[in-house]
Amino acid sequence: MSAQLDAQPRLRLMTAGDLDTVESIERSVYPHPWTRGNFADSLASGYHCWVMERDGRLIGYAVTMVAAGEAHLLNLSIAADQQRRGLGSELLQFVLQLARDCTAVTIYLEVRASNQAGRALYAHHGFAEIGIRKGYYPAHGGREDAVTMEKKLA
Repeated sequence: MSAQLDAQPRLRLMTAGDLDTVESIERSVYPHPWTRGNFADSLASGYHCWVMERDGRLIGYAVTMVAAGEAHLLNLSIAADQQRRGLGSELLQFVLQLARDCTAVTIYLEVRASNQAGRALYAHHGFAEIGIRKGYYPAHGGREDAVTMEKKLA
């Protein structure tokens, strides 16, 4: 008899025990990644930190801050070998419902201007580009602009 693998991803709260894997994924998908400390601080601050697992393997995560009727998606990432399978969309839908459940009426995010896949994902889910933050992100040889996006949840 063989063990059946869980093909459906599952979401659960991030714990300190996940930080090594989260940091590893972060370093593999971004040229200027968040640090382990950024994730640990998010956990300690009580932000909504969730991980996505499939077949017992952590494959993605999201960090969202919710306060005063607003949510801010701070980080949403899927492991490189799991991208282009709809998992980012599934994780984003979860975050949007989480924000609604926390009575947020608007959710905001920043995305690198050069991140066309990310911008397309967010636009597909109803986010609108509302501004540019000049030099927001570190980049090779300088800084890169961020596109600020919002979605009304009510």
